[in-house]
Amino acid sequence: MTTEITASTLSASAASPRYIMMNDTDNVAIVVNDGGLPAGTVFADGLTLIDRVPQGHKIALRDLAKGDAIMRYDVAIGYAARDIAKGSWIEESLVVMPPARELDNLPIATRKPAPQPPLEGYTFEGYRNADGSVGTRNLLAITTTVQCVAGVVEHAVKRIRAELLPKYPNVEDVVALEHTYGCGVAIDAPNAGIPIRTLRNISLNPNFGGQAMVVSLGCEKLQPNRLLPENMIPIHKTGEPYVVCLQDAEHVGFNSMIDSILAMAEARLVELDKRRRETCPAADLVVGVQCGGSDAFSGVTANPAVGFATDLLVRAGASVMFSEVTEVRDGIDQLTSRAVNEEVAQAMIREMDWYDRYLQQGGVDRSANTTPGNKKGGLANIVEKAMGSIVKSGSSPISGVLSPGDKLQQKGLIYAATPASDFICGTLQLAAGMNLHIFTTGRGTPYGLAAVPVIKVATRNDLARRWHDLMDVNAGRIASGEATIEDVGWELFQLMLDVASGKKRTWAEQWKLHNALTLFNPAPVT
Repeated sequence: MTTEITASTLSASAASPRYIMMNDTDNVAIVVNDGGLPAGTVFADGLTLIDRVPQGHKIALRDLAKGDAIMRYDVAIGYAARDIAKGSWIEESLVVMPPARELDNLPIATRKPAPQPPLEGYTFEGYRNADGSVGTRNLLAITTTVQCVAGVVEHAVKRIRAELLPKYPNVEDVVALEHTYGCGVAIDAPNAGIPIRTLRNISLNPNFGGQAMVVSLGCEKLQPNRLLPENMIPIHKTGEPYVVCLQDAEHVGFNSMIDSILAMAEARLVELDKRRRETCPAADLVVGVQCGGSDAFSGVTANPAVGFATDLLVRAGASVMFSEVTEVRDGIDQLTSRAVNEEVAQAMIREMDWYDRYLQQGGVDRSANTTPGNKKGGLANIVEKAMGSIVKSGSSPISGVLSPGDKLQQKGLIYAATPASDFICGTLQLAAGMNLHIFTTGRGTPYGLAAVPVIKVATRNDLARRWHDLMDVNAGRIASGEATIEDVGWELFQLMLDVASGKKRTWAEQWKLHNALTLFNPAPVT
């Protein structure tokens, strides 16, 4: 597979009819022009449209017989449901999705790319923690053990922002780690470990100084000492752990609870306010890459640019995570072949197999992934979507695999096995230790996280124009011929350093657009 744009029409003016094919072996291409093109349109190479074709949707570059493979990215994304004439619109109903690739007889660590030279001299200004991790923001985090306390914590957070934060100017904000877990669940079920370790590791995210304070109700199944073992909860100078339990006898009335939370928060703020940014190598970045509201341009513009930046980060010694099981499942052979060794390849296979069985329990398969917006944006099925999603990972060898909720312990390109849900994937990447998030979108989404900066990358010029104060980078310029994948990749890499340093704020940060944490809980709810 290649991310090269091979259409010769990119040099044409913006108003001329244009299409993009991803590989010389492809027999389909996508329409570039905003608003699509009408029937009868003639391209520079003489191809004539039989149908009106919306922007991002596929056209047949040659006659296809029923059953012929429909090739995009040099991959069979499906098979023709009937005869399709050259110049026709290949809409979703004409594409028969192939079965999932079997998980045996896969290529294992067969691709050995030539080593890339180290990328040296790139730095950012970050907050170094005692455990060696580095934050890109300085935030007070309040962990909750159960959803029951969410309203009380929300009230406390408002008062902390209004009454305490102005006294501690080096602390940027306070974040409530609220969720819907903690009680009414099978807490001892085998898969209960996933949400518990996810919340535990999020509580210790580098942007929180690697320490947490906890608000508990008291009667919940997820007790503080189960969420955070004793050695993980910091001790106040009074000798007490940073835990507020609302059902404790000392709390008489609502304001008593709030006063206790504020008192403990102020003690943490005193410590956090001592943190200062210092020059750190780019190797201290832990970047999560993700896509949401994807369209046919995701794999043409934004994701290839992110993939280029991913390779730069790996060359600089950083850690980069790509995820979303169902959005890489159809390219598992591409991933196992890039594994640094058999152990890493087998770990990816195990994660795919686990998720296949998880979906089967719910009576669905990977095809449940695609959304109405994906299809409206030109993606016929999950196979096509997956080919465009994988390119976020760039071309570097895959050096490690994380199971859901695990904390990252190594550098390089890492496959973090997560559901494709934007909110769950972002939550799990936070748990892994992410300190910067890159999010590409074609349809558009105001997604954001309170705990880390989220850089949003638009796949199309029209989206970047309409959502000019929500998108941080416009990768649509690649499709219009105004910039190359390398141009946008370098732009994104430099923006990451500036955002990580606090020199620039993302639009999601400026508008304070924050999605709630969503814990992945495959265990039963009681």
